[in-house]
Amino acid sequence: MRTDHSRDRTTRPATPIRRLTAIGIGLAAVGAIALSSPQPMPALRLAAAAQAVTAPAEGAYWHTRTLWKDTYSHQLGRGKNRYWVEKQEVSERWTALDGRTWRGFRDLGVRPKSAADERAWRRDGSPTAWTRTANGMTASLSTKPDKGRLLLDLGARGTPLIGFDLVDRMLSYEQAQALPTDPAGLKAWIDKASRDPNSRVSDDGRESYVRGQLISILSDAPVKEVRAAAYEALPTMPGVRSLGKAEDPRGRTGQGFLIDLGQGSGGSQQKRVIAATERLVVDTGTMTPLSVEVKTSMDGEPFPAKTSTRVTLQIGWTDGKPAVPALP
Repeated sequence: MRTDHSRDRTTRPATPIRRLTAIGIGLAAVGAIALSSPQPMPALRLAAAAQAVTAPAEGAYWHTRTLWKDTYSHQLGRGKNRYWVEKQEVSERWTALDGRTWRGFRDLGVRPKSAADERAWRRDGSPTAWTRTANGMTASLSTKPDKGRLLLDLGARGTPLIGFDLVDRMLSYEQAQALPTDPAGLKAWIDKASRDPNSRVSDDGRESYVRGQLISILSDAPVKEVRAAAYEALPTMPGVRSLGKAEDPRGRTGQGFLIDLGQGSGGSQQKRVIAATERLVVDTGTMTPLSVEVKTSMDGEPFPAKTSTRVTLQIGWTDGKPAVPALP
């Protein structure tokens, strides 16, 4: 379920699916939704702002820099000496006022997930590359970072995608400024967007969709008042519990939320009960996310293969031009 929630649209699905499929399970109770590419909004056109678009004084691009950690799907090692590793990646996104977006990615390599996994990795000879998993499946993993890449968002015809990617639509900066800035109004707008003919959101998945989009807005909306409305609307959604003051994995303090992503079945003959939760920490000064951690369990026990962490390293307006991400 990747809440960017804003990884590369060319390689990853839209936000709700990204967040749900990061768990790797078909949680029917959560209403996983397959959405089409952003489309125009014939029934949802935003009223033009009453005055000319106000360019932010802070910079030329809305910029996010994020560290992603995803547990690799299979254990490595040999025999009984098995261990989990995390795949790590830095991603960055720059959206200019004219709507052009660049995305940068850099694979940081894998590393043992926990102290126990590190001990098992050392017993395995501290390998730096793997071609097979512990159960013999083909793998291609390395501890070394790659050179990274920088891409301009392009549409199906090879022309640049234009707009801020919000609620599965490409909005101009003017339209982003005109989004509702009250919690109820923003929820209603997202709900209406989910009913657009171009959307394939089911009735069962509508609440999950609205909730996922509120979380995405915290990263993606370039207007603080809109992000504040999303923050205030979030605890009114089913499955969301406020945690009060909370720390992110880097020790930064914000307001925490625990989000029940539902449960489903998996494993052999679909007899295993798989449940997932998401822990979100928000910086209430900027109304942006500090971190998102997804954890899953199988039959009540931790399920490391389906865990992920997203830590926001930088977010806000910048004059720094798009470039291949530097190592953190």
